Amino acid sequence: MSERTGGTILPSILPIFPMAGVLLLPRGRLPLNIFEPRYLAMTRDALAGERLIGMVQPTDPRVVGDNPPVYPTGCAGRITSFSETDDGRYLITLTGISRFRIREELPLLQGYRRVIPEWHEFARDLESEDQPGFDRDRLLRGLRSYFQHHKIEADWDAITSVSGERLVTSIAMICPFEPNEKQALLEAPDLDERARLLTAIVEMAALNHPNESATARH
Repeated sequence: MSERTGGTILPSILPIFPMAGVLLLPRGRLPLNIFEPRYLAMTRDALAGERLIGMVQPTDPRVVGDNPPVYPTGCAGRITSFSETDDGRYLITLTGISRFRIREELPLLQGYRRVIPEWHEFARDLESEDQPGFDRDRLLRGLRSYFQHHKIEADWDAITSVSGERLVTSIAMICPFEPNEKQALLEAPDLDERARLLTAIVEMAALNHPNESATARH
């Protein structure tokens, strides 16, 4: 059975792909290089069905093993781009659809993990939020310092021209934040709260590196 939320049909069983430090958010785009046999099987099965894969993070990135414990909240993405390489890998892009809570984990299927997801808490994920109320200028100031310290090249014309939601989603996904920070950004209740948390994270990084921060302002 599947669940219809806001006109979108969401499955009652969802394959999950645990990756530490990798964040997918609604309407974000995440490229993935699939090469492990179990995840090749997962991708084939997803393509034959609803084309959805749930991205989740291990609760402790230091835990070694094939099936580490994962956070109970993840984000499902639809495969919107797919190609196969000569050496048998899959190159896919997931476009974020909705977050979910894991209600129950099911037995492995061809080595990959599946869960019963709960979607209703995140029904608003299916609605775009193009007019957020966060302090965009403050976020951009923090980002300049953060990028300066991490030596990240940025197209500032593009950054300053995109919508508020796309700005927050893209920065949250691509920046090398700690896994627990990525998880906190995922679990933020709405876009405004995610933007405030994102601003706090980049400002904290600037406070920890005041010399780089001062250089970035000149």
